[in-house]
Amino acid sequence: MSTQLNDIGCILTFNLTRAPSSKADLAKVRSKFVDKVSKATLIQLLDDILEDCIVNDGEKDSILEEHNCRADKARSLFDIVKKKGDSASRKLIAHLQIRDPTLHSELGLSCGQPAPPAAELRGDQGGSTTLIPTTEDFWRAKRNDKNIYTVTKNNIRNRVALLITNIKFTDKSLNREGAERDEENMENLLTDLGYEVVKHTNLTAKAIDGALLTFSTHPKLKDTDSVLVVIMSHGKLGTILGVDGKDDKFHIDNIYKHLGSEKCPALLDKPKIIIIQACRGVVLLNERLVCCDKVRIFSPLTDILSDLVLKLIVIHSSYLNVLNVFFVVCPADTVSYRHKGSGSFLIQYIVDIFNSVAREDDIEELFRKVMQRFESPLGEKRQMPVKDRCSLTKRFYFYPGLSTI
Repeated sequence: MSTQLNDIGCILTFNLTRAPSSKADLAKVRSKFVDKVSKATLIQLLDDILEDCIVNDGEKDSILEEHNCRADKARSLFDIVKKKGDSASRKLIAHLQIRDPTLHSELGLSCGQPAPPAAELRGDQGGSTTLIPTTEDFWRAKRNDKNIYTVTKNNIRNRVALLITNIKFTDKSLNREGAERDEENMENLLTDLGYEVVKHTNLTAKAIDGALLTFSTHPKLKDTDSVLVVIMSHGKLGTILGVDGKDDKFHIDNIYKHLGSEKCPALLDKPKIIIIQACRGVVLLNERLVCCDKVRIFSPLTDILSDLVLKLIVIHSSYLNVLNVFFVVCPADTVSYRHKGSGSFLIQYIVDIFNSVAREDDIEELFRKVMQRFESPLGEKRQMPVKDRCSLTKRFYFYPGLSTI
């Protein structure tokens, strides 16, 4: 694998919504839930409610170890949560909507439920539905720390990001179903973080190159503290595919060329967060709900996730005089997965974490927490986070909402 490929990043975003419901509503669907919920979904729900502090480790172990069959585990989980009251029941239903939208809808839990209050949290690993702003006191406490990149309110007002999403291809078999939601949610997150979003959809490789070149001359770059570049498409070794097919390739090296100090002196010594999703096709699973990048069918969810590797690579390049953060989901010969209705599996965690703790955590810590969300204490085959090279010389904070204070 080349260095260039290792320096590819991959992030999608998904802005979670949580539909509240009462304990009584949940009780009405007990039998059908027990009959239909899968083992994989049960394990995910247990992870979720443990993070929410709805159950403790002992209760979780009891559900898993004291019941041999799937139905008994489901019944125990359901009854424990129902006894915890309305708030716990609402959270379980919200998690079910994310984990298995088909079952959630079949249980009749998808309609007529009002939106919850903003900024509801999911334990210490994140889970706010909206981005929680930082405080002026927190920002002031960091201002004179030499180990932290300086960020002024004027810097935040001049933040700018480039978002490129390829959804529809000349070869329709390459169309990326669900990527519309990824684009929408990434744009929302970038905007909430204070970035003006320059958005492009369905570009050829040549047009991607042109968009980056134009972006490198954006007038706000001289006053910004950082930039984000997000490109989502199909990809191959060291390249991103344009919409004209497999031979329409944009080379990753061109990102360095356009954003390096030689051609873009305005970004000298400023953090650049480059996020690339470059998968290689579509796979359908679970009644055509889940997409990834090889055209074959899997049955258990654990099989889907077994080959997926995540990497966080933070690189300081003296040659380019840039700081880059790359969050990799799809190294060579692996795939990326997304839900056709709600976007990437990974994004659900990213938006949870960023919404909840970007107000107080630096970027490396944010990504560490995202990767941590993929850890499974149960030995299940899940996305495996790998933190690769990290050489940022300082910490970078987003300080969301500071420019409005």
